[in-house]
Amino acid sequence: MEYYESSKTQNETGGDWKMKLLHMVTFLLTVVGAINWGLVGLMDFNLVNAVVGSMPEVEKVVYILVGASAVYLLLTHKKECRVCTK
Repeated sequence: MEYYESSKTQNETGGDWKMKLLHMVTFLLTVVGAINWGLVGLMDFNLVNAVVGSMPEVEKVVYILVGASAVYLLLTHKKECRVCTK
């Protein structure tokens, strides 16, 4: 029992912060993408283009990251979601 508790503590402080950071970043990018699509639909205003429109390469990277974040959240949602795991 003592070994389990010490390994659990090490895992929580060791590598778990990377997964938490990844989850937070992907969640934030997905929210940004959702807000952007809402603005496009409601007011024909592209927020990403307004912020980085003078740099089309950066705009494309933002769109790719938003899409990749949505795929990541889709694939890991059930494991991470407190409601789905009940």
